[in-house]
Amino acid sequence: MAKDPKLATRNAQLFRKLPSVDELLHQSEMAQIVEREGRAATLDATRAVLERLRAAISAGPIDDQQLELAIGGFAEAVERELRRSLQMSLRQVINSTGVVLHTNLGRAPLSGAALDHARRVATTYSNLEFNLDSGERGKRDVHVERLFARLLSEYEDDISTVVVNNNAAAVLLALNTLAEGGEVVVSRGELVEIGGSFRIPDVMSKSGATLREVGTTNRTRLADYERALNERTRLILRVHRSNFQIVGFTEQPSLGELVEVAHKRGLPILEDLGSGALFEMRTLGIGGEPGVGDSLRAGVDVVTYSGDKLLGGPQAGMLSGRREIIARIRSNPLFRALRVDKLIYAALEATLLAYVRQDHDAVPALRMMRLSAEEIGKRAQALAHKLRPPVSGEVIEGESLIGGGAAPGAGLPTRLLALTCEGLGADEFASRLRKNDPPIVARVEEGRVLLDLRTVFPEQDEQIGNALQAIGQ
Repeated sequence: MAKDPKLATRNAQLFRKLPSVDELLHQSEMAQIVEREGRAATLDATRAVLERLRAAISAGPIDDQQLELAIGGFAEAVERELRRSLQMSLRQVINSTGVVLHTNLGRAPLSGAALDHARRVATTYSNLEFNLDSGERGKRDVHVERLFARLLSEYEDDISTVVVNNNAAAVLLALNTLAEGGEVVVSRGELVEIGGSFRIPDVMSKSGATLREVGTTNRTRLADYERALNERTRLILRVHRSNFQIVGFTEQPSLGELVEVAHKRGLPILEDLGSGALFEMRTLGIGGEPGVGDSLRAGVDVVTYSGDKLLGGPQAGMLSGRREIIARIRSNPLFRALRVDKLIYAALEATLLAYVRQDHDAVPALRMMRLSAEEIGKRAQALAHKLRPPVSGEVIEGESLIGGGAAPGAGLPTRLLALTCEGLGADEFASRLRKNDPPIVARVEEGRVLLDLRTVFPEQDEQIGNALQAIGQ
């Protein structure tokens, strides 16, 4: 369609009224911004604001008076653009989804003690790899290995632990150390894919080991493992089925049976737990979720698990197992490539100390899991009482999820605040909550926005109440 000649002429006149970047930067107000924010950042912001004005002229309708107003407020527009462009991208959000270990929202929140310890270590020098007794170089993993040994010694003697940057790295390192150039036997029902397209077979391939699949998706017998063992076998691998369950016509040998078969042939057995709890999940009413201690007690040689899942600490991957095997893993050159820094060790050390003191409520993720539905319901009811039209809501029964690939079939009883807003659909309502400062992330089900305060820190309840009030105005 041909452009309107009159509109084209009008736009050309408006474009000519736009000042140049150089003219703008020499204005007194803009000069102050340059002095405060730097020329490069101010220049980028100026160009961005000018580009929006050009787009507004092209899209129309905008007249001479509106353009003059926009030019008169140019410095303020640049200030806003600078605030937007220079603000931190990684931000705090309020997690009201009820998923405790929400991968997209950063998994386990760290405790205040973990942050304080990391801050002290990071803002000064530390004895990360320095032995204060001998005055010589030390090993960085001693700071947490002593705590792991104390926590795991009740399950098995002579246990050692090393830390790498995540559980995928832990699996890669263990497979490369124990099975490079050989075969690893694993059930077809355990060849999992978790978030981010992370697949166990792909990691195994990168480790230099060869995958030897046994059994079927739903049924793998002990005899399947035994028939697969040969002179090239280096390891038996057991993988926790992260994020899904197989139900119905199923069969799987016990961990103890696998350990017996492996050790009878002089082979190590590695279990990838993924989440890996250091506390008793049964206290939450959740059964069937193996813990690190359960695996070690059964005789597993190496267990791999995450730091930012059921442990409730920073992102890390742990390998706990027989001291002789962990020593081999530590001597692998890959260990240095995958090791963690002082911040992770500091946060992990503080988290483990809470376990040693048996102060589980000091670990935010564990505290959230241990909350009762009644406690959550009281807070939800308090928020409901403050609602004003057009926002309305009621407290209903619901279920929280642990998340992070842990206990995929289990939930925690909770109370939900189910919300509606007259004139707003549920999706738009949830979108406005995400635009709050800080953003509030909620669930949408059956045309209502659902808030689960299990994963909301009590001091954030007021912020949610203020956001709901603002949406209703």
